[in-house]
Amino acid sequence: MRIVVKVGTSTLAHASGRINIRRVERLCRVLSDLLNYGHEIILVSSGAIGMGVGKLSLNGKPSDMSTKQAAAAVGQCELMYVYDKEFSEYNHTIAQILITNSVVNDKTAHDNFKNTVSKLLEFGVMPVINENDTISTEEIEIGDNDTLGAIVATSTDAELLIILSDIDGLYDKDPRTNTDAKLIKEVYDITDDIMIMGKGKGTNLGTGGMHTKLKAAKIATEKGIDMVIANGSDPGILYDIAEGKSVGTRFYGKK
Repeated sequence: MRIVVKVGTSTLAHASGRINIRRVERLCRVLSDLLNYGHEIILVSSGAIGMGVGKLSLNGKPSDMSTKQAAAAVGQCELMYVYDKEFSEYNHTIAQILITNSVVNDKTAHDNFKNTVSKLLEFGVMPVINENDTISTEEIEIGDNDTLGAIVATSTDAELLIILSDIDGLYDKDPRTNTDAKLIKEVYDITDDIMIMGKGKGTNLGTGGMHTKLKAAKIATEKGIDMVIANGSDPGILYDIAEGKSVGTRFYGKK
């Protein structure tokens, strides 16, 4: 099965922006095992700006563009160094792809992206994809990696998109402020009522929230791709998802 796995900053890093070593090691181990099983994995990874914030010892996520892009430049190096080190231990090769909105809007760029990913997978290489935050501006940015994950999934003919976050899935109300919130395990149609459930912001270091995840679900399911939102605090949850077990919230692709 070809699977796109999107991991958010909250999964990869502590609140300080420093890398969560134990969790990242576990993530890479599980993904390597899924690769060994025979799945094709494409990793869409957030975390560049967050890790740059930690590496530069900034007080929080910067608001101005130049500092944000500087943090991304520093953090992306850290991110890929960690991934390369971890996956090499399990004899897997990775490749970095940084993209902008041109992959969506320009047919030539889109075709080049698809061909590159296809060739990497043919070579048994796992692509690690992120938005090119160092050069992205409002005109050329995708904006969040949930949407990026959906774009990658639809562009590469993936069968499943998994979004790992700091929440168990889609709830009927915000579980952070409502103790009686109920997890919605299956969604067959993303209605306006479903979209309303996604209102609210994400973590301080990230760019997404439930709303961007629902947008991603809409993009993926309209192309017939299932999507799962699950809690990434234990990356071992990927085993259950790959085996089709009921985990988090599954959005069913339109067949």
